[in-house]
Amino acid sequence: MPKSITNAYQNDLAYIHDAGFGQFAKNAAAEVLKCLRQNRVGDGLVVDLGCGSGILAEAISAAGYGALGFDLSAAMVALAQQRVPNGKFRQESFLTAALPPCVAVTAIGEVFNYLFDARNTNARLTKLFHRIYDALPHRGLLAFDVATPGRGGKTGRQRNYSQGTDWACLFTAEEDRSRKILTRDITSFRKVGEFYRRDHEVHRLRLLNRTELAAQLRDIGFRVRTLSGYGRVKFPPGYVGFVARKP
Repeated sequence: MPKSITNAYQNDLAYIHDAGFGQFAKNAAAEVLKCLRQNRVGDGLVVDLGCGSGILAEAISAAGYGALGFDLSAAMVALAQQRVPNGKFRQESFLTAALPPCVAVTAIGEVFNYLFDARNTNARLTKLFHRIYDALPHRGLLAFDVATPGRGGKTGRQRNYSQGTDWACLFTAEEDRSRKILTRDITSFRKVGEFYRRDHEVHRLRLLNRTELAAQLRDIGFRVRTLSGYGRVKFPPGYVGFVARKP
């Protein structure tokens, strides 16, 4: 991996994310499949950027679509391959992933915000949108969600805690409003034998402007609508979804 890439979602946090936070991807998968049906997009390949542990890819595959996923986390890729044996998963940045012809591209869970790959700039994201447009057929879809300014809440700082039967996770999130950067400091505990193993990761996200993103996609040629949630589950403040269709 290039020096510009940061290790993230290593074994323990990948396991915890899959075990405790997978419902978001399940809700997103249902919305993506609904959009594919509404746009009369039949079987074909769906490319999932930042595929995580393969929860969305599993739903896509079960519905008869092919699944190709990319993620920087080796631990996530391993989980995805185990969950969806007939899918293809590669450890690679979404910025450099080779996009074959496909009926849809997804990026669920703030994928385009993350700065695990320091090359993630506005210019690189624009180039990616152009590559996605070129890879899609008529009525092909790009579905994704992003964090926007305000993701840190009213005060710009949040603290939270979650736990499962064999894990616990504590995090703080702090928003730098002048730089439009959100920093999450995550401490995880995973049970190994009789004891808990402690790990720590720091994730930085570049907060994106929803109006600018929509205009950028339309300039490329997409028809764009925004989402306030996946199904009945609404997004928190500072969060928005996009469904972009190639005419």
